[in-house]
Amino acid sequence: MAGQTAADRRARAQAFTISITPFDAEGRLDEPAIRRHLARLGASGIGVYVGGGGSGEGYTLAREETQRLLEIAVDELKGKTAIRAMGVEPRTAAEMIAFLEMAKAAGVDAAQVYSLDVGHGHAPTPDELEVYFTEVLTAVDMPLVLSTHQSVGYVIPADVIVALYRRFPQLIALNCSHQDPTYLRALVDGLGETTDIFVGGPHNALTALAFGAQGFLTSEGNLAPRLCMSVIEAYRNDDLTGLMEAWSKLMRLFVGLYGNGGIRVTKAVLNQLGLAGGYPRKPRLPVTDARLTRAMAVVESLDLAALEGW
Repeated sequence: MAGQTAADRRARAQAFTISITPFDAEGRLDEPAIRRHLARLGASGIGVYVGGGGSGEGYTLAREETQRLLEIAVDELKGKTAIRAMGVEPRTAAEMIAFLEMAKAAGVDAAQVYSLDVGHGHAPTPDELEVYFTEVLTAVDMPLVLSTHQSVGYVIPADVIVALYRRFPQLIALNCSHQDPTYLRALVDGLGETTDIFVGGPHNALTALAFGAQGFLTSEGNLAPRLCMSVIEAYRNDDLTGLMEAWSKLMRLFVGLYGNGGIRVTKAVLNQLGLAGGYPRKPRLPVTDARLTRAMAVVESLDLAALEGW
């Protein structure tokens, strides 16, 4: 990809949604609802991560449930759109390796290597991070996506990340969920010619694309995957007016969901629209009627029904 042009970067652009995990009212995996939800995502062309610790409620899943979720996702999406395993932040390299081996066996296209969470609010040193990633990446041979994420409370130094990508060819992409544009700029400068870089959240999408990154991760894609993809399609087509119109809608949806209960209210809105949302799993609780009313008002104001085919 060396010497890539602006047209090359646009052609590689993509959005990924971190899929919800529909549960039934008793807190069990709702397999029919999972299949309906994933089929709708696949039809939109958006890439899909499953089993994530945030939108996917991955921390509530038993190992057997995670394995089943990956199997269903591969069955529904393989060959239709990019299907990747996300997982949760591990406490040890062994935990991360076990998840990646499960993902490889399930047949996903790629899997995410999460930042290390050593617990109790502590942050690993750069040397400890280098040892952790080396142990994981040496043990697992499949397409992988490294994550540097604000949720663990620290930033993986950009030089550590760049060095890992030079050593391990199975690293195909990078997910950067931090808010510092200087950090993102350093990563794009160090990796952008060879590695697809995605930012966390649509609010960072235009900055990322302007820097030469490839796209964004979004929970809003669970509700409006075609809207998310319309941002990418306008960018691919060098359509500035269409890009701004689509991104403006997506940002209004982002604010209406993310600050109003997040994935809890997203599931409630999906249910209200007759789509496969299911219930959050404890300790998360369903949203109040007031939050659902506010979210539905935003959704209705954006007139998404025609675009999404509800």
